[in-house]
Amino acid sequence: MKSPTLFSEIFVCTRPVDFRMSIDGLVSVATSELGKNVFNTAALFVFTNRDKSRIRILYWDKTGFALWMKRLEKDRFPWPKKFTSREVQIRANELEWLLDGVNIWTIKPHTELHFSVTA
Repeated sequence: MKSPTLFSEIFVCTRPVDFRMSIDGLVSVATSELGKNVFNTAALFVFTNRDKSRIRILYWDKTGFALWMKRLEKDRFPWPKKFTSREVQIRANELEWLLDGVNIWTIKPHTELHFSVTA
């Protein structure tokens, strides 16, 4: 799989999908349910199954779709529960943490400060 840092848009589908679907089914979910352009080479789409033991990551690489999967043998992936939207956008480092089992939905980073110079 390409490094997540190569993608500027990473969309997590908040609801589980039926993993009997393959590439075409996930493309359909990304376009019809999430309303996204799946042919955007900067976009990555992340899905999980009902018991959250598996993750599938879909992206377009200019010549076709690529599908990456990770299956946990014992644990479950932390997944968003309180989102009303169908998808949540995350950053590349958050995807890496999610794949490592970190619950990115409860992490609260420091508030970003924005300053300007006044004379």
